[in-house]
Amino acid sequence: MGKSSKKGNVSWHIVVAFAAVFSLALYGLFIFATHPRAVNVVMNDAAQTVAQVKDAVNPEAAPGVPLPPLDRAAYDAKMLALANCPKPPAPPVTASTSTPKTAAPACLWPAKPEVYPNAGALLPFRRIVAYYGNLYSTQMGVLGEYPEDQMLAMLASTTAEWTAADPSTPAVPALEYIAVTAQGLPGSDGKYRLRMPDSQIDKVLEMANRVNGIVILDIQTGGSTVEDEIPLLEKYLAMPNVELALDPEFSMHNGARPGTVIGTMDASDINFAAQYLARLVQKNGLPPKILVIHRFTQAMVTNYKQITPLPEVQIVMDMDGFGPPAKKVSTYRSFIASEPVQFTGFKLFYKNDIREPGSHLMSPAEVFALTPKPIFIQYE
Repeated sequence: MGKSSKKGNVSWHIVVAFAAVFSLALYGLFIFATHPRAVNVVMNDAAQTVAQVKDAVNPEAAPGVPLPPLDRAAYDAKMLALANCPKPPAPPVTASTSTPKTAAPACLWPAKPEVYPNAGALLPFRRIVAYYGNLYSTQMGVLGEYPEDQMLAMLASTTAEWTAADPSTPAVPALEYIAVTAQGLPGSDGKYRLRMPDSQIDKVLEMANRVNGIVILDIQTGGSTVEDEIPLLEKYLAMPNVELALDPEFSMHNGARPGTVIGTMDASDINFAAQYLARLVQKNGLPPKILVIHRFTQAMVTNYKQITPLPEVQIVMDMDGFGPPAKKVSTYRSFIASEPVQFTGFKLFYKNDIREPGSHLMSPAEVFALTPKPIFIQYE
């Protein structure tokens, strides 16, 4: 896909933005103070649709009351609809025997073996629509690019758009916050990553609550490892409305500096994350967690057949490349659809997807034409 390291670009943006964040906050307050009704009308109108599915997003039962069991028939029906397998053409027949010469290739979806989730699973009954970024940078995604009220109004409106496009799968808003950012400088421990302070994660949680949404904490390990970084976020991952994402682009197992080459993660890294989340689910009596893995090249994820979804953890392989529609669809087919794990995602870039002349931001209808249909939609 020819994707650059624009997310982190080794995140020198973060260092600069520590000094600028206060002025950005003041600007957001100015927008709210001068145009409060305009902002709130937009957000409240779109969020009305979002609020209707709040109970389904985090189906928290009363203490001691178990969640309703999974309806396996409904689950199977949704998974089959998501597979979106094209109807195979009639095979050719011979004139002498009227017997098909060859069978049509089997559709790879739904992924096998099928793993049924525990009670309270969000997927595939809801579609997630996530805004991605970091509060310290306007260059790493839409989450940090706009003042809070404007960004949340955009997210609520976009979520409502996806629900309108597929009413059978109501969309849930999410904020995907880069909690650990890859860096161009080694730092004091030589790990080429910067951990965000708790105060910023707390702020994102507050923002998500305003639109009845969920939070996804994204980790760019740099020279560190998932084994070292995930446990540091445990108090947040133990919350019922917080999920996890891993970004192999900035996982530098080869010792290179982030941004100089594209990184990689193995199935063992992903399985460690899934098993860690599963233990949190079991310990805290939570609905299943969601684990998102970003990908846009073959080498970014190795040994995909060994990735193991669990009843406690639903795994989404997210197409994370930018460009015109044809290029994005090709990447999705090559590295996501052709290597089935469990669920799929599709990332849209407000700016990078439209840089080439004649390109455009793909619509829900275009995304829904994919096989399989993505259940996770992300915007940067």
